[in-house]
Amino acid sequence: MAAYGLYTHIQSNKFRSMLLLAGLFLLVYVIVYAGALVIEAVSNPGGPVDYYLRIALSDVIRTLPFSTGAAALWIVIAYFFHQKIIDAVTGGEDVTRQQQPRLYNLLENLCISRGIPMPRLKIVESDALNAYATGLNRRQYAVTVTSGLLNALDDAEIESVLGHELTHIRNGDVQMMVIAVIIAGVVGFFAELLFRGFFNFGGYGWGRPSWSSSSSSSSDSSEGGSDRKSSGGGAIFVIIIAVALIALAWLLSQLVRLALSRSRELLADAGSVELTKNPDAMISALRKIEGRGELPGATSAVMELCLDNPREGPTDLFATHPSVESRVAALVKYAGGHDPGPLALPAPGDQPQAPERGQVPPPVPSGPWGAHPDGAPQTGAQPAPWGDPAGPWGRQ
Repeated sequence: MAAYGLYTHIQSNKFRSMLLLAGLFLLVYVIVYAGALVIEAVSNPGGPVDYYLRIALSDVIRTLPFSTGAAALWIVIAYFFHQKIIDAVTGGEDVTRQQQPRLYNLLENLCISRGIPMPRLKIVESDALNAYATGLNRRQYAVTVTSGLLNALDDAEIESVLGHELTHIRNGDVQMMVIAVIIAGVVGFFAELLFRGFFNFGGYGWGRPSWSSSSSSSSDSSEGGSDRKSSGGGAIFVIIIAVALIALAWLLSQLVRLALSRSRELLADAGSVELTKNPDAMISALRKIEGRGELPGATSAVMELCLDNPREGPTDLFATHPSVESRVAALVKYAGGHDPGPLALPAPGDQPQAPERGQVPPPVPSGPWGAHPDGAPQTGAQPAPWGDPAGPWGRQ
């Protein structure tokens, strides 16, 4: 379902979420079928290939209530406890207005200005510069930022980051991303479990001696040799099929992330500008975060929830996020922002702050901040590069 605007993007997210949930059950059945093939081939290595395929299918049908219940149980667990799982991985902790008045007020002002329900606020104690949103319904929504981001960005830049995450919530991107994490987690878990069980099972020599004894007992006659090809050889062939199915299910679970449209990040950047009326703050925030968002100990699935994912490398081919360069270029082209290029972080101990009301910054002789887009010299008072200090809610 293609998305041509904000409304169709939201509808597309809902449609894809339903497809992904249905795909979760399908991948679980594939894993169960592969496991049944392994069990049948190891426990009875003397049958032909069609026998294993048929008996494994009957095993899947017989255990259908259990496999369906297991997948449904995982969805229920993830629905109610996914935030605790992510917090356990990243170390996120809830904060209140008293603990973080600066951050809390910025988020609250954005929510009030657009009538958005106030999500919970969390902080990860890390030098990384990143943020992400989580939640599957209004009561669960949360915005998490790192302490490194608070120390490196000024108020206008932090506000733009919060606006980005609020847009993810408003557009329905958060549900889509969390569901993708759920699917990748459950299928990857069962696939690894079966792989470990299979190799440990074979390591103890439970199946291979039977195949070798079957081979030796049938090597005395051509008829026996034919039986070996249709029995012991059939079991080996079925094992190969099972391993291929497990690998395919795992690969598909990882490729689920490709269902996450990369346009969601561009739309979230645009939504942040719409909330703050400040494209330059979003651009400078991206430039500071660029390449500095690695969360130690976080899984790849969790990193895909973040504002920037530095693990994806230089290519956009299989990336879930557009490059910072392309995001900045879009903001410059469509939002009228100015790109300062790569930015250095402030020195340790320096707390960046937005200018006071009415303060005009000194003129900049050169660079994208001080030059007119057409190259003509600037005249008159110019707005600060981080936007109107009064904020979007203070304008008429």
